[in-house]
Amino acid sequence: MSGGTEHWWRRLRAVVCGLTIVYLVAPLIIVLIISFSSAPFLTFPPPGLSLQWYENLFNNPMWFGSLITSVKIMIPTAILATVLGTAASYALARSNFAGKFLVSGFVMAPMIVPVIIIAIGLFGVFRAIGLFGTLTGLIIAHTVLSIPYVFATVSGALSLVDRRLEDAASTLGAPPWTCFRRITLPLILPAILSGLLFAMVVSFDELVVSLFISSPTVRPVTVQMWSNIRGAVDPTIAAVATLLFCFSIFALIAESLARRRSDPSGR
Repeated sequence: MSGGTEHWWRRLRAVVCGLTIVYLVAPLIIVLIISFSSAPFLTFPPPGLSLQWYENLFNNPMWFGSLITSVKIMIPTAILATVLGTAASYALARSNFAGKFLVSGFVMAPMIVPVIIIAIGLFGVFRAIGLFGTLTGLIIAHTVLSIPYVFATVSGALSLVDRRLEDAASTLGAPPWTCFRRITLPLILPAILSGLLFAMVVSFDELVVSLFISSPTVRPVTVQMWSNIRGAVDPTIAAVATLLFCFSIFALIAESLARRRSDPSGR
């Protein structure tokens, strides 16, 4: 390839990358600007700037209550999904049986099966056992959806752990739990933290399953946003979306830092 052709391809690649970034980021920037609008409706460009919609988010019992409900769901969900996903990935990584591939597929199923199917199934089961419209039901449903993210993240880290370290500890008399706690856990801890952050984001951002299982008294913030869109729309929804966006950015940065700690080269 001649120098002129290579230069032309580089410029074309830069233009395509730039347009792609603009296409992905522009809607987020517009929502961010609208959240500071002084107008009573979703208008762009805003006629002026104001913090009234953030004040309304925290002063309005409906919005603030749904935000607190999401936090009450997110924290137990992240802990449960991290514990169960880590236990499942460790058990499968350190065992060898005929149906191992099928068990892995079963654990990853909530990531592959369409969410609407999972939502309908959980709706039927939870109505039968009395978990419909309860905080416990939403925590269980979000945990089911979050476990595959923890499982995939921790399984990747476990595949990089040198088994000879565990074998050496076992040879020296360390019980299995001590071997896991002193050898394996420190090595996969950054991946566990990454899985925890993924579970938090999945729970905080989940809508479809929450629409089926939530009730007027137990309503996550995403369901409240959906109800707001169908009724009287005001820029408070843009303020909520901005907070969700900031939370996702924070989680990505934290995950990146945890992943860099797990890389001995520091890259």
